[in-house]
Amino acid sequence: MAAYNVVRKRLTLSIFAVLFAAPSAFAQQAPATNDPKAPEPKKVTTLAGMVVTAQKREQAMQTVPITMTVATKQLLQDADVRDIKALQILVPSMYAYSTGSEGLTSIRLRGIGTVGDNPGLESSVGTVIDGVPRARTGAAFDDLGELERVEVLYGPQGTLFGQNTSAGVVNIVTAQPSFHAHGDTELTVGNYGALDLGAYYTAPITDKAAFSIYASNRTRDGFYDVETGPGPRTENTDSNLDVHSLRGKLLLLPTKNVDITIIGDYSSRDEHCCTAATTVRGPTANILDALVGGSAVSANPADPYAYVAYSNRDDREQIIDDGVSVEVNWTTPWLNNATLTSITSKREWTAEEGGDLEFTTADIFDRPFGQPGDSSVSINPLTEELRLAGNTDKFDWTVGYFLDNEDLVRHDLINMGSDYEAYMSSLLVYGFKPYGMNTANPATFISQATGLPYGTSLSGVGMADMYKQTANSNAVFGNVTFHATDALDLTAGLRYTDESKQLDSVYTNPNGDAGCAAMLRNPTQVYEALVGRGVHGAIAAKLIPTVIGDTCLAWSDALDARTTHQSLNEKEWSGTLKGVYTFNSNVMTYLTGSRGYKAGGFNMDRVQSDTGLNDQTIGILPVNNTSFVGEFVNSYELGTKTTWLDGSLLANAALFDEQFTNYQLNEFVGTGYTVLSLPKATSQGVDTNVMWQATKDWLLQAGVTYNDVRVGKNIPGAAFEPGGVFALLPGARMPLASLWSDTASVTYEHPLTASLLGRFNISAKYESGVNQGATYAPELYQGGYTVVNARVGITPNNKQWSVELWSDNLTGARYAQVKFAGVIQTGTWNAFLGAPRTYGATLRYNFL
Repeated sequence: MAAYNVVRKRLTLSIFAVLFAAPSAFAQQAPATNDPKAPEPKKVTTLAGMVVTAQKREQAMQTVPITMTVATKQLLQDADVRDIKALQILVPSMYAYSTGSEGLTSIRLRGIGTVGDNPGLESSVGTVIDGVPRARTGAAFDDLGELERVEVLYGPQGTLFGQNTSAGVVNIVTAQPSFHAHGDTELTVGNYGALDLGAYYTAPITDKAAFSIYASNRTRDGFYDVETGPGPRTENTDSNLDVHSLRGKLLLLPTKNVDITIIGDYSSRDEHCCTAATTVRGPTANILDALVGGSAVSANPADPYAYVAYSNRDDREQIIDDGVSVEVNWTTPWLNNATLTSITSKREWTAEEGGDLEFTTADIFDRPFGQPGDSSVSINPLTEELRLAGNTDKFDWTVGYFLDNEDLVRHDLINMGSDYEAYMSSLLVYGFKPYGMNTANPATFISQATGLPYGTSLSGVGMADMYKQTANSNAVFGNVTFHATDALDLTAGLRYTDESKQLDSVYTNPNGDAGCAAMLRNPTQVYEALVGRGVHGAIAAKLIPTVIGDTCLAWSDALDARTTHQSLNEKEWSGTLKGVYTFNSNVMTYLTGSRGYKAGGFNMDRVQSDTGLNDQTIGILPVNNTSFVGEFVNSYELGTKTTWLDGSLLANAALFDEQFTNYQLNEFVGTGYTVLSLPKATSQGVDTNVMWQATKDWLLQAGVTYNDVRVGKNIPGAAFEPGGVFALLPGARMPLASLWSDTASVTYEHPLTASLLGRFNISAKYESGVNQGATYAPELYQGGYTVVNARVGITPNNKQWSVELWSDNLTGARYAQVKFAGVIQTGTWNAFLGAPRTYGATLRYNFL
């Protein structure tokens, strides 16, 4: 494997060198066209004509000095891309994954991103749909519907797309209404009981108005079988699919200089998702088995890819996402017919989620579903973008203002089940066995240490918290390109952002956390319980903090009943400088420097430490200040875009160096999430991308990313020193950041008969091995793997209908999206697995 990687690295760099040598080659092949006697260049009508809006104006993709991957409607359909997570099979440096809920979907580009389990953190990769930014990546995890294209832009894009785009942007453009009436319907059936129905229709209303509507219903049974043990859960499968989507668009053309687009959309999910599989069965599993009188977790050795999960509590989720936006474009009579654009949006995203928190059939603890005040998140943003864009012979310019007002409410409730006290007691008893602890009746130890009746120390709802955050962001921005010569363009962009956030948190302990309170009130009782079970007095005295610490975890800490208020205000500059040199119509090179910014915020979770400070120490003192500062990146790129073979071959490459400060890493540490603000992180490497329309029958697209993402070596704090929980993090490769990421897609279409066409597509994505956690435990390592999607179909020459057979993950690749330590289960490791092989058939009918 090492030799293979060396060869691949050299090959990638060789491709890059060839592309940068292309200017001289093309200079010999194609003389400069500024000679009036020179023949007119051949007009490109193939791939080179692809248009993007990566700089918020329509431009040919090959003229834009941004590293990007663009997927057309047909390619997205061929690769079975229906949502953002599925998009990654076409984008080499993109990694998208879900953890405890589909609403917690996260995206990484070039190894940089934010774990989505905490709504207090905003994404490093922005998601924009029809010009409207989504509040979080999970808020965009819907059926994408009828698309025109998807643009994935790498590197900081803050000048034009705003904050929280420090790693890049996924820019989704849906199909506009048409004045030519047409539509299509789709029926898909597949294994695991998959049934998808979708329809799209667009038509004129008058000669100045047109509409479109898209609707879909996607269902599938879960691919996990669930052992529920004694319950109360009754659902015996998990990770099913039940998504309903609706989008309507109205296009108005009141005058020849004004167009208005009104969009309304609604999406809902009602699913059982997402359970985890056991990858390593630890010693605590025997305690759990004893509590249920059977198998509480997977047998030893664990076989996660049997897709059998263990869970006694329901993990139902209901997610609703809806909104409306209005975009107005006016070609003004001013400034050489500059265009004034306004995009106004109001959205609401809510997620109610239940879950078995430790993924066993024992009744340990859970987040209940379905009652007022149960675990839920609601995010309601109001955005307004106003920009004026124009051009002259020498300048292209854009100035604008952006407003984002967001209200966020999170309810977080944890219930301790009937086995919780017995389990925690047993953990302590067996853990202290080397100190002479008597292990008889281990379940009763905590009741002995508290002096309370058995079953009353740790039970019921120990945590019911509410977070209310208001965030207000105001920004002004400008971007100007100076056409210094026919060949040289210079661009400067600047954005000023004023970001303010207010968070009010109410922490309550409905059951009073009696066990923790009793120990804090009378630690002598703990000492006597230890001594009474045979522990020597001096040792017993030293063990008291451990007993109290394990009894007073975040959801059972009697000290945590409180209210807090936090606020922050950040005023930051971001921007870009770009130089573009166009050798001729086939070759351009660019050098860019950009500064990106991602807002700071607050950890919306209970945080404890030994000091009461947010310092990653282990203790039971509540932390009131859970804030973290903004994240910044200085990014540099040297790239080239080349066009060959009369526009049928596009070959692009870029070297990049991204230097992050205050990088926000949200990490699960076995009992909850902690937000690490890393002083430094770097992402360095090379992106290459090729699109080739080899013949009218063959289309090939491929990309290779070599990406070395490293955490800085100097991180202050005991947690990062030898013996600390994150001791291996300084200087290490970033978790979840593959060194190599490759994609390839091949499409072949050819006549089968005089009236029928055959069409075939195969798309593949390779990710090299990577550790998936900041503790760098070997159990968190995910080896390299390749996912392959394939589709074959027939259609008449006019493509009015098609019948297709398809398979996703055709080869049955086995991989984990994210691995993590078992919750309060030392030695046990779990994983949120990637989907197994799925297959089926699709029937499409087009109303031409």
